[in-house]
Amino acid sequence: MNSSAGAPVLISMKNVNKVVGEGPSRFQILYDINLEIRHGEFVAIIGQSGSGKSTLMNILGCLDQVSSGSYLINGVAVASLSPNGLAELRCDTFGFIFQRYNLLSTLNAVDNVALPAAYAGIPHLERCARAREILGQLDMADKLGSYPNQLSGGQQQRVSIGRALMNGGEVILADEPTGALDSGSGEMLMSILRDLHQRGHTIILVTHDRHVADYANRQIEIHDGRIRRDEQTKPEKSVQVDLKPERPAANSLRFYRDQFWESVKMSTQAIIAHKMRSLLTMLGIIIGIASVVSVVALGKGSQERILSDIQSMGTNTINIYPGRNWGDMRSGQVQTLTVDDSNVLGAQSYLASSTPNSSSEGILTYRNISLSATINGVGEQYFDVKGITLASGRFFTDQDVRRSASVVVIDPNTCDSLFPDGSDPLGKIIIFNKQPLEIIGLTEPQETVFGPNDRLQLWAPYTTVMNKITGNRHISSITVKVMDGVNSQVAEKNLIALLTAKHGTQDFFTQNTDSIQKTVESTTGTMTLLISCIALISLVVGGIGVMNIMLVSVTERTREIGVRMSIGARQYNILVQFLVEAVLICLIGGISGILFSFLVGFIFNQLVESFTMSFSLVSIIVAIACSTCIGVVFGYMPARNASRLNPIEALARD
Repeated sequence: MNSSAGAPVLISMKNVNKVVGEGPSRFQILYDINLEIRHGEFVAIIGQSGSGKSTLMNILGCLDQVSSGSYLINGVAVASLSPNGLAELRCDTFGFIFQRYNLLSTLNAVDNVALPAAYAGIPHLERCARAREILGQLDMADKLGSYPNQLSGGQQQRVSIGRALMNGGEVILADEPTGALDSGSGEMLMSILRDLHQRGHTIILVTHDRHVADYANRQIEIHDGRIRRDEQTKPEKSVQVDLKPERPAANSLRFYRDQFWESVKMSTQAIIAHKMRSLLTMLGIIIGIASVVSVVALGKGSQERILSDIQSMGTNTINIYPGRNWGDMRSGQVQTLTVDDSNVLGAQSYLASSTPNSSSEGILTYRNISLSATINGVGEQYFDVKGITLASGRFFTDQDVRRSASVVVIDPNTCDSLFPDGSDPLGKIIIFNKQPLEIIGLTEPQETVFGPNDRLQLWAPYTTVMNKITGNRHISSITVKVMDGVNSQVAEKNLIALLTAKHGTQDFFTQNTDSIQKTVESTTGTMTLLISCIALISLVVGGIGVMNIMLVSVTERTREIGVRMSIGARQYNILVQFLVEAVLICLIGGISGILFSFLVGFIFNQLVESFTMSFSLVSIIVAIACSTCIGVVFGYMPARNASRLNPIEALARD
């Protein structure tokens, strides 16, 4: 690129006016500005405060727009560009040096300098290497990892210059660059700008100091919004330079991927830099997620325990009782169920087994111990149907049933009551209603959701009970087990039809454990859903908290957003950064909430023995998905507001 008096026109303004406000508050700042700046010029725009020079510079740097007139850069009309087009132009063409430096406090010197290249899509390692090289040229090699608060004013201004040069800095706009520096640092800064001009950069300097303006080769004096003087004070020299580093195409997949990961990195830095604010923002999400996951775990744990107890009644079983229903006052007088009914049902293809049940109350005696007890006469398949397991000994067999053997199986409660000394009960003879029975088996303890079962339970062959104890030909109930793969409801319907036809009337009723199980599942599921919906309210409240904090964050960081926009950040970059920040806060809060619920579950399971909290992978995945969605939904509005800020208004915010 040629940099001389005869070089091509870089900037062209024709009849540019700038008006702010409406109605009575309408005020015109610039009047009919006509200006051309060529490639490689060193121009100083001078004037007193309020003359309009800073407004002119903001328009030149595409931070502000003209009210009327035309402004062209390299022949392209700026007014025709979209906000993202203007951002791309700032990224590719301009480098800003601000009076107040405008460095980001959360980034060190290298990252501050490299930031414009991040928005240009230059890979991380490449831009960091270039940033270190630029800082080395500015005598800042020993301050690469220093943060702005660790640097002097002159050092911060040099970092600002390095940032302006990062993407090439074809045009460097310096707004009162020496205003916050001492005289020595100011002289050094102007020496750097002069050197950059000699290397081919177009320098546009805004100042009220004529001594600073004397460094320029061309001076433009502006007064009350009008150009009063425009003269060449020094001759321009021609130099051939290539200022712009190579960068990927702005529409490539790699470009957008890198831009997204840069937004994630910047969001993470912002969260770490404001730990307390981030923690307070997460608190509502943590409580909400922990509540939902814990409630679901409690519901699932209680449901599993209840279903376990139901299964102890028999897996896929149907009980048949005499009478019309529970509470039938005549049920004790109805004696229509017989062993033959059980045998008929046992022969059905859809039933795996059928066991008649006969019970009798009486006095249980062993030596000098006498107790009131109930003996249950059952078939040999009863224990398998009911899921009862042995602690020692054996169950009675089909042969024991056929020959009415005087054998009995007892539970641990009966054992403890008859043998308090802890002796082995197997082989011992006990007396029930004057009938001797040999103990052949001891079962494992059986517990329910309400705690241990304290009843004394004895089981003998139903033939023994009917023939040797009660003498009754009728049975108290029948327990059938449905064949695997057969629908329990269909089996129940068929056996009711069969027994009704056999008896001539339905003088019995059934209890289907599958129906009970489904009812319990439905009830506990409904309760869990209800409580989860209540817990979800805290999630919504947490989401509103995220939105409010993010809106406050946008307000607090308005100037930072303006700086990012001035160095090339597109609306997309700002939107994604703040949106990702909200999502990360909610996601971290969600994971923290899950971990907290695990802690609650661990403590609960240590203290409560009746049932345990059972965590569901589905509920955890849903919780993480919910926290992510909350971040997106409630983070979008603040992120959108941030992305639509006017760069010049954002920069002016303290």
